[in-house]
Amino acid sequence: MSKGEMADFLRRRREALRPDQMPATAIHPPGRRARRTPGLRREEIAALAGVSTSYYERLEQARAPHPSPQVLAALGTALCLTAAEREHLARLAGQAPPGTDADRAPVPADAHRLLNRLGPVPAYLADELQDIVAWNGAAAALITDFGLLPAEERNTVRLSIRLGGTLCTAPAGAEGEFARQSAAQLRTASARYPANRVLGELVNEFAAHSPDFAAGWRNHDVRPIPTLRKHMRHPQLGDLDLDCQTLLLPGTDLRLVMYTAEPGSSSAAALTRLGTRRA
Repeated sequence: MSKGEMADFLRRRREALRPDQMPATAIHPPGRRARRTPGLRREEIAALAGVSTSYYERLEQARAPHPSPQVLAALGTALCLTAAEREHLARLAGQAPPGTDADRAPVPADAHRLLNRLGPVPAYLADELQDIVAWNGAAAALITDFGLLPAEERNTVRLSIRLGGTLCTAPAGAEGEFARQSAAQLRTASARYPANRVLGELVNEFAAHSPDFAAGWRNHDVRPIPTLRKHMRHPQLGDLDLDCQTLLLPGTDLRLVMYTAEPGSSSAAALTRLGTRRA
C-alpha cells in the first residue's frame, strides 16, 4: 500500500475534527494564529499523539517510515478514530499482510442455513468486494434472479448502476447514502486487497457513475452505515419503503444484507405476499 494512501487518510481525518471537540489543553488559543484550514492543526494532533510535529508532518507528506503499532494506537486516539478506522489505518501502515483471493473462503454451510431460515425476509450475503455470493429465494423475487446473472454482474455496485432509478431509489433525505456506504466498504477492501484489479475497475466504474461515491472515496470514510432506507418499485408488489440492514457475520468477511419493512405497513404486507407467492 502506498504511503500516499495513509498520508491522505490521516490528513482527511484530521481535517474532519472540530477544535471544540478536543481537550482545551491540546488546542492552541484562537488568537495565537488564525486557522486557515478546516479541522485541527498538525502540531495539535502531534501533541495529542505524543509525537513530534516534524514526524507527524512527514507522515502526512508520505515521507516518514511506517509508524509502529504503538504510534498507530496513539494516532487513532488523537484523531478520534472508530474501530473500523483504526483497522483501516493499521492496514494502510502495513501492520497486516495484504489479502489474496485464497483468503476469500467459501460461504460456510451455516450461513446458507441462516439465509434459508429467514423465510420471507429477502436477504443475501456479500463479500468485501461487494460480490453477492449467496441469497435466498425472497431476495431473488424482490430484486432479481441472481442465478441468471454472469458471476461478474452479481455485485451490489454493478447492480446499483444497472437497476438504480428503475427498481430502487433513495427516499428523500437519504440520497447518496448507498454510494457513500459502497465507497466506505470498497475503501476498506482496497487496504486489504491493494493489488486486486477487479476492485480497481469497480471503483472507477462507480466513481464515473456517482458523484456521491467519488466524494466518499476521496474522503477516505470507512465508517459503515448499518441501515439504509430504500424505495423500490416492484413490478408485482408496487411501491415499497424498506430498510436495508447490514450485519457482519462473526468469524467471516461476509455481510448479511436484509430487507425489512415497518411492522403493520403496506410494505410489510407486500413482503408477506411475496413470501406467500414463493411458497
